[in-house]
Amino acid sequence: MAAQKKRVDPRPDWDTYFMAIAEVAATRANCSRRKVAAIVVSENRIISTGYNGTPRGVKNCFEGGCPRCAGSAPSGSSLEECICVHAEQNAICQAAYHGIALAGATIYVTISPCLTCAKMIINAGIREVVYGGDYAFTEQTERLLKEAKVTCRRFVKP
Repeated sequence: MAAQKKRVDPRPDWDTYFMAIAEVAATRANCSRRKVAAIVVSENRIISTGYNGTPRGVKNCFEGGCPRCAGSAPSGSSLEECICVHAEQNAICQAAYHGIALAGATIYVTISPCLTCAKMIINAGIREVVYGGDYAFTEQTERLLKEAKVTCRRFVKP
């Protein structure tokens, strides 16, 4: 009897799948400076999404809604003037708006979370962060997530 060949699953693994969806969601971002998205997943099911831009009901950033982004402030400066909401914040707020619990979930983000987003991730009960590129992932942010027992890992395309 001939040995049967083990079939190889041709589909992308879950991390690749969800990060690809996050990359597509980032194309909806209305921030004129950076396109970022976050996908919150529980049991391999998307439960919330978010991308960066101005708050609900406010003129889009690319339409001049955020004076800081429309101006010439260097990247990382005058952030207290920016009215845009980060992708992670929007994904968490969207879940709250629709009454969806995030406890135990994983968040996939196209860039690493900042300190403020890390605090929101922790308080939302999200247990894992998978991120693409680097943003403001400081040692303090990393320490905070670790202390709160939130697993954080960089996504590496297979």
